Amino acid sequence: MASERETQNLTLVQAVRDGLYTEMQRDEEVIVLGQDVGKNGGVFRATEGLWEEFGEQRVIDTPLAESGIIGTSVGMAAMGMRPVPEIQFSGFMYPGFDQIISHMARMRTRTRGRYTLPMTLRAPYGGGIRAPESHSESKEAFYVHEAGLKVVVPSTPYDAKGLLSASIRDPDPVVFLEPKLIYRAFREQVPEGEYTIELGEAKTRREGEDVAVFTWGAMARRTLEAAENLAEDGIECEVVDLRTLSPLDEGAILEAFKKCGRAAVVHEAPRTGGLAGEITSIIQEEALAYQEAPVTRITGFDVPYPLYALEDYYLPNEARIEAGIREAVEFP
Repeated sequence: MASERETQNLTLVQAVRDGLYTEMQRDEEVIVLGQDVGKNGGVFRATEGLWEEFGEQRVIDTPLAESGIIGTSVGMAAMGMRPVPEIQFSGFMYPGFDQIISHMARMRTRTRGRYTLPMTLRAPYGGGIRAPESHSESKEAFYVHEAGLKVVVPSTPYDAKGLLSASIRDPDPVVFLEPKLIYRAFREQVPEGEYTIELGEAKTRREGEDVAVFTWGAMARRTLEAAENLAEDGIECEVVDLRTLSPLDEGAILEAFKKCGRAAVVHEAPRTGGLAGEITSIIQEEALAYQEAPVTRITGFDVPYPLYALEDYYLPNEARIEAGIREAVEFP
């Protein structure tokens, strides 16, 4: 928890940069690497100024070779460093998928606990900024499905810094997905210096008793706006930002659901195989007796992520979120 201290009014991407700076200053084993992370400061400027501050031995510009970036990080982490590789967009993590699945996720079990792998793989993810093909997908379910990885998605600047610091300090590998739609969408007071937010803990963003709504990343902000609109019609939503998708905070999910008896899940990934299905199963396996209505899923569509002409239609907006929540509330 953050103690009383000076704060800065930061955007989410500035908070990421501040988190990296703070952890590099605290621990000389923290290494940043990736394409253009050094002199250029990163494609979204998340590493701006770090090369000048910490030098080329700790902020390493690499070739455009995702498998090499991730594989090199696996080796660094196995030898005791804490690498933080950046992939410029999450849609380009696929060339490094073998390194993620075959090595990054399995080092602890493969070596029967002799080696841990303290590395944090960062990538901007999600849609909404009119980027070209392969730049806007939301594939968090890929990584949640792989045992051995933690998967984190912040939705506010404060959380971005605290969760990133906790990820870098974690002894095991973390996939840290940064919703670029809200990189610069708003600012928040962020404490200077060190603080962490425990991985695996959800955050209740809004109290309500009519329906529990679970979400994360860029959709958390849209869901809160939809919840405020619904409140004008007397529908009070309990909005829970999951923040860590693996491990899921099942206790927070069940507590909110038992309070409301109805639920909706909002995410921008495609519906089939998305996390909404997993959350629905948790509710039905552990709290069926409390269920008053089917869980509604407000998601992207089961199609390749569209080019920008259809992007606004693909992503859940406030109107779609409101309609989905009303469906859960108005079920007989």
